[in-house]
Formats: sequence, structure tokens, C-alpha cells
Amino acid sequence: MGILDIAEEAAGAFAADKALEAVDPNAGILAKAAAAVAGFEGVSAIKEHFDGSDQPQQSADDASTDQTDSDQADNGN
Repeated sequence: MGILDIAEEAAGAFAADKALEAVDPNAGILAKAAAAVAGFEGVSAIKEHFDGSDQPQQSADDASTDQTDSDQADNGN
């Protein structure tokens, strides 16, 4: 984990805290903590999404089943 990752996650937590303050200026410490955690974790989820690592991988069994189905369709069965 590099310094850039830490900075991104801290920025996400800070942005979520400021967004909560904009919505509810009298928010309690637990609400602020929950917003910070959500912002911290949200940055990781967004990074995974754009990296493509959250896309499900097709297993070899599924690929062979798909190929068998298309071969049968080509044979007229």
C-alpha cells in the first residue's frame, strides 16, 4: 500500500464527512465516524470497479458448457 492509496482513502473519508456536515450540521460523532468509514471503503470499491477486478470471471466449466450449447445449435439439434 503506497502513500497515494492512503491519500486517496483519507480524501474519501474527508469528503464523506464534509458531505454529512452539509446535510446535517448537528450530526453526532457516531454519524461522522460512519460517514468517514463509508468514504474510506467507498474509494476502494470505486478503484476496484474501474480496475475491472470486480467483474466476475467465467469459469472453465461454464465456458465449455457454452461451447457445447453453441455446437449443438450449429448441428441443428
